[in-house]
Amino acid sequence: MAYLFTSESVSEGHPDKIADQISDALIDNFLAFDPDSKVACETLVTTGQVILAGEVKSKTYLDVQQIARDVIKRIGYTKSEYMFEANSCGVLSAIHEQSQDINQGVDRQTKEEQGAGDQGMMFGYATNETEEYMPLALSLSHKLLKELAVLRRENKEINYLRPDAKSQVTLEYDNNNKPVRIDAIVISTQHDDFDAEPAMLAKIEKDIKEILVPRIVKDNPQYAHLFNDDITYHINPTGKFVIGGPHGDAGLTGRKIIVDTYGGKGAHGGGAFSGKDPSKVDRSAAYATRHIAKNLVAAGVADEILVQVSYAIGVAKPMGIYINTYGTAKVNLTDGEIAKKVEGIFDMRPYFIEQRLKLRNPIYSETAAYGHMGRTPEVVTKTFTSPNGEEKTVEVELFTWEKLDYVEKVKEAFSL
Repeated sequence: MAYLFTSESVSEGHPDKIADQISDALIDNFLAFDPDSKVACETLVTTGQVILAGEVKSKTYLDVQQIARDVIKRIGYTKSEYMFEANSCGVLSAIHEQSQDINQGVDRQTKEEQGAGDQGMMFGYATNETEEYMPLALSLSHKLLKELAVLRRENKEINYLRPDAKSQVTLEYDNNNKPVRIDAIVISTQHDDFDAEPAMLAKIEKDIKEILVPRIVKDNPQYAHLFNDDITYHINPTGKFVIGGPHGDAGLTGRKIIVDTYGGKGAHGGGAFSGKDPSKVDRSAAYATRHIAKNLVAAGVADEILVQVSYAIGVAKPMGIYINTYGTAKVNLTDGEIAKKVEGIFDMRPYFIEQRLKLRNPIYSETAAYGHMGRTPEVVTKTFTSPNGEEKTVEVELFTWEKLDYVEKVKEAFSL
């Protein structure tokens, strides 16, 4: 029986995403000057105010206020009428040193024995539904908001956009679990107060349908057949959306974990990513399980795969690895037998995850908006400046967990 499935995304200017981006900018700066830094940093944003809290163990000192302001400026909160502006907002830091009781479970005499930074279970997921092995509804939701941000920065075809926005895409699937059309699209975008409310809403809806959506179709011809004249659009369905960002809603680090991962497909262990260094398996093991799932699907083990790993705090070896292929396996093995083979291919001890995916580099700011998964690996050069004027330029590889570098090993192990 055909069914509907929905995923959502939020823009880089959404309050929760502002918080994520500030927390991850702090992670990057700590790791740039001290790769062994242990950091768990939470951010709260509200009207005219940023509050930083958390625990740090590092040899470096940062100007956390300036880092926060730089992030806010880059996102686009640069006007006083937004009631949250990069240069004028207050920034309060309540960051303190990491508990030694926690640290003793992570740092060991040999790096290979490094314990997990916390207990818990983490999930990775992949499907051959899209080229990036991600659920299509989430992929389209992200694409809509990325392009909306491009239009905002161009400030030409649409010149009234403000940074805060949300999207949602509902797909219809057939009996074979294949997407056949887009049923509904929801876009809520913050905007200037440029006319009477009915005129503003009509203009925004027209621009979304006639400018934004055609750009998405043009850039993604493989999905053009899913767009149709019967799509139900809800554009700013509550009415005008002038008051937004942290002035409209408070934002907190780690409150968009489904947007960050798979849009409701697969599963989630509950732990957020942003603001955590890679000793926290909430982050590193979630990336590692995505890496496993993506390489297994790309190798042809199954059309769709969920991978779970679990840890005890301070213990290096995982409690276990679980695999669910949802009945799509293309190998003559049970899911349990597939899991046993996976254990022999991928070392899931925290230190080896960090090494395999190069996670002790400043690579996290780029993850903090538009999803941590399904992104394109690339090598970039980044420059960081310390409060005493020291500059650090590093070449880093982003989104290493998206690389298909284990496909041949998987094929060999599964005789594919």
